[in-house]
Amino acid sequence: MIHILVTGGTIDDLDYINPPPDDFWKNHKSLIAQALEQSRLSVEYTVEELMAKDSRFVTDSDREIILNACKKMLEDKIVITHGTMSLPVTAKYIGRNHLSKTIVLVGSMIPLNKTTTDAFFNLGGALVAVQLLPHGVYVAMNGKIFTWDNVRKNLENGYFETES
Repeated sequence: MIHILVTGGTIDDLDYINPPPDDFWKNHKSLIAQALEQSRLSVEYTVEELMAKDSRFVTDSDREIILNACKKMLEDKIVITHGTMSLPVTAKYIGRNHLSKTIVLVGSMIPLNKTTTDAFFNLGGALVAVQLLPHGVYVAMNGKIFTWDNVRKNLENGYFETES
């Protein structure tokens, strides 16, 4: 069983080109469950909407909520959907705790509900990765898997890459 934690971000419909009103996330209904249904998955999974935040505003208190959710769940395979701006920071926050689980963070550069989205591809990569990788914390973006301690977002080209 794979447990999917939803935390917000572009992958879940935040469009930075045409930003929504300030109160958008307060009443936002996640699109992740619908996207997974549309993807015709044959693996067992559950979806939990933990929060709906623009990752530019995710705090360490929010990261602690995400970490505690990971700690308390029985499943040892977890995918976390997250905004890309602070996704590496959250991966590091969780990774430093060395949980005996496989945790993959994933986001997208284009919202899930846009025809040119990379969300389905990235989400699919994360779902495969969480099933194959050993325990640890990873980031699945742009067709690559990164370890929690060696990933950054290149703001100039919009791709994720290793730090070293």
